[in-house]
Parts: sequence; structure tokens; C-alpha cells
Amino acid sequence: MDFNKIFIKNANPTKVGGQAVLEGIMMKGEDRTAVVVRKPDGKLHIKTELLKKPGGWKKIPILRGVFIFIDSLVTGTRTLLYSAEVLEACEGVETEKDKLTLWMEKRFGETNAFNAMLYLSVVLAILFTVGIFIIAPTAVVSVFKYLTVNEVALNLIEGVFRIALFVLYILLISKMKDIQTVFQFHGAEHKCIHCYENGLELTPENCKDFLTLHPRCGTSFLMFVMVISLLLFSLLGWPNLIWRIASRLLLVPVIAGLSYELLRWAGRSDSPVVKILSVPGLLLQKLTTKEPGLAQLEVAVAAMKAVLVPVNTPVYEGECDLNGQLMTKH
Repeated sequence: MDFNKIFIKNANPTKVGGQAVLEGIMMKGEDRTAVVVRKPDGKLHIKTELLKKPGGWKKIPILRGVFIFIDSLVTGTRTLLYSAEVLEACEGVETEKDKLTLWMEKRFGETNAFNAMLYLSVVLAILFTVGIFIIAPTAVVSVFKYLTVNEVALNLIEGVFRIALFVLYILLISKMKDIQTVFQFHGAEHKCIHCYENGLELTPENCKDFLTLHPRCGTSFLMFVMVISLLLFSLLGWPNLIWRIASRLLLVPVIAGLSYELLRWAGRSDSPVVKILSVPGLLLQKLTTKEPGLAQLEVAVAAMKAVLVPVNTPVYEGECDLNGQLMTKH
């Protein structure tokens, strides 16, 4: 692993981030987001939105990580759904709404019903994640108490099992063709951010020379969560299963907050300590990013350029060019 190509000397770290979506990329700048989706006919569809002004909590270490994590889940889910809608519209697919959705739209209005379903899906995703990667490991590892009474060893086994389970999950979904494409767009997002932070002109050709690994990535955040949870849980001993589950759930916000602060540090420092701490996340990124083609880099560049505009630039939606500029109204 060439750290010099990941923690690039003289690069100017920024707060610009992104996310791969279905056949596209969402970029997040200082005051807006832009999601660009490549339609089946090869044309680019874009939608830009202004970000809400952050509250005072964003200045509070640890706490800001919790709020940003939740906001990222909601924004990520909304963006994924939007990219799916764009592709379905291109294919002429009309999804029939179920009775619950129709009832909610009639009762609360289409926008409120959509937001309610969106937050419900995020809650269900969190519950699934907590169940599989927090509760299940500590329950399964309970059988090891018959082999050892060493509390540190039991917590270590639980942590290693949790990480192995997560890596196995990534490996399994990476075999899916659609996910492989998403991982290519993920790689394109990282290359584009590297290009921008190194002060080069944003072109697909310039972007392709960078690695798909980036120290300030959500994948690394998740690995930080795994490692920090292993360390913190080891301090709690090995009480009965109910107390273990309760303690782990209560510590989830603390772990998310600490992981965010560590990710921020990794994004703006190239110290030896940061490089060592970043290794597990970077290794995991080798699974969640794939080498993109020029067409995918074009999408990343268009999304990036759309958020690097003056603050008062109006938002827009429709077909765009390779510079992320609107061509036809939606």
C-alpha cells in the first residue's frame, strides 16, 4: 500500500465528500449537494440541492459526529431512492404504490408520506445493522465462556468476530453485478476528490491517475467504529448477555462520535500515527472501491463541478453537460 499516493504531500484537504449511487455519484460541497446519474442513453441527469445551515452542535466534538452520521444515513438513503427513480423513469417503469403508501399520501400528503417512509427505512436499516453487527456477535461469542473466563479474551473474540462478519458481508455483496458498478462509482468519487484536493484541473484524464483509496471515506469510518467498539467494550468486562447488549447499545453514539473525530483527523493529517490507524479502513476500501472507467469519472467530475459554484447560484434539475451545467429543464 503506497501511503504517498493516499496521504498526498502538499495536497489541500477539503470538506468535500460524496457517495456512489445507482449509475451515478452524489457530491457534497460547502453549501449544496449534486447528484449526477448516467441514464441508459448515456446522457447525464443532475439535481442540486442546498444544504441546511448547520446548528451549533457542529462545533461540539463527539456530539457532532452522531448528528452527522444520522444525517448521512438519511441523505444517503434519499439520494439512492432518487437515483432509482431517475433510472426507472428512463425505462418507463411505473412502480405501483402499495395500500400503506396510498393511505399515508392521502392522510399526510405526498411529501410528508415520503419523508415518513424515508425515516422509517433508515430506522429499519439501523435496527438491522445493530442486530447483525452488535447484538448477534456478543450473543454468539457467549459460547466461548465455557472455554475461557478471561474477560479481555472474550471481548477480543467478539470484536474480531464482528469485523470478520462485516468483511464477509462486504465480500458477498461485492459479487453482485450492480454493487460492482456502485463500487466503481465509489472509486471514481475518490479519484475526483483527490484530483480536486491536489489543485489539478478537474478532468477525467487527470482524475484517473489517482488511487481509489481516500483517508476520509465512509468505509474507513465504519472500520473505525469496529475497532473503537472492540477497545471500549473490552473495558466493560463480560457481564450477562442482557447487560452486554444494553451497554453496547448505549455506547453506539459515543463510538460514532469518536470515529468521526478520528476520520476528520485522518483526513487532514499525514502523520505516521494516522497512517497506521487508517490501515484497516484502507484495506476495506480495496473491497468497496473498484477501478472506474472514463465514463464514470465524467459523472464524478460533473457532480464535483456542480457543487464548486458561488454560494448564491440557484439550484436546478435536469439534463446536464460534463461540467455539471444544466442543458434542459426537468
